[in-house]
Amino acid sequence: MTNARKPLRILILGTGNMARSHAAAFRKIPGVELVAGVDRRADVLERFCAGHDIPHRFESLEEALAWGGFDAASNVTPDAAHHATTLTLLEAGKHVLCEKPLATNAADAGEMADLAARKSLVGMVNLSYRDVAVLQKAAELVAAGALGALRHFEASYLQSWLTQPAWGDWRSESQWLWRLSTAHGSKGVLGDVGIHILDFVTFAAGSPVSELSCRLKTFDKSEDGRIGDYTLDVNDSATLAAELDNGALGTISATRFASGHLNDLRLRLYGDKGGLEVLFEKQVGTLRICRGPDLESATWTDVPVDRVPTVYERFVAAVRDGATADPDFEHGARLQIALDLAERSDAEGGRFLKV
Repeated sequence: MTNARKPLRILILGTGNMARSHAAAFRKIPGVELVAGVDRRADVLERFCAGHDIPHRFESLEEALAWGGFDAASNVTPDAAHHATTLTLLEAGKHVLCEKPLATNAADAGEMADLAARKSLVGMVNLSYRDVAVLQKAAELVAAGALGALRHFEASYLQSWLTQPAWGDWRSESQWLWRLSTAHGSKGVLGDVGIHILDFVTFAAGSPVSELSCRLKTFDKSEDGRIGDYTLDVNDSATLAAELDNGALGTISATRFASGHLNDLRLRLYGDKGGLEVLFEKQVGTLRICRGPDLESATWTDVPVDRVPTVYERFVAAVRDGATADPDFEHGARLQIALDLAERSDAEGGRFLKV
């Protein structure tokens, strides 16, 4: 008789709003145990661990590492804390699923990717829209040549939480206010959701960005640009013109002022043999294609899709079975290079820069 495989023990670092999604997702995976939570806010930590039946609580990462009873960690800290905390976990020999963006600059992201590779540890970045089945199918169709040579694309990530309170009141709730303040670790809409739509494009197109131009805009949202301890100085809207390595040219935009859209992603890809439309709106995915004889009449047909594994399932499979870790830290670092150049381009008046 063979022994049953030991459970994969996971620690969650940072127990705020997004950590609940991590905990719920990991709990659904057989053979996974949530063993500990870490947060310097004792009250938040206690509520989170009690709510998810997590037995061990630590108010510092150092305490958790001294205990050591875990195999992997979900890093759900604010953006500015990803680099230092992930390096600490990797140095201790722990696999890491890190929230996006991987870091707040390309140098830090590259250091994280290099260390994970050097330690032969799984490092994955939580680009959660990779879990959208229509995006995976779109990438499959493009790779199979269904559109021919890609020529053009249009992509947007549309949120409206600065114009309505469906997700809560951003004027009074810290879980939203920190996202509007550079001093609290935010990189604005570009780093928060712009990274998702950038990944949406490059993954589906099967090609990274080679050159880009960017403009960023911060709108007045309060008297003197402040609410309490929060200076509201990050970008609220971002627009990029970009060329991919495969030669396709197009636009990528992200905003928190898209009134009427709670959280919608749109991507259109056009090649010399057909077009694809990828929509993820109100948590529903839609994929349509126009190609071959349908081009003459501009007739679009829905494409059926099957469920795809979540990033949490892929992370567990990578740790336990050596499956491909995708999207990995190396990919997250490449995206960060593009984000850094987008900020630099805006500072230089929208000048085109090579990646």
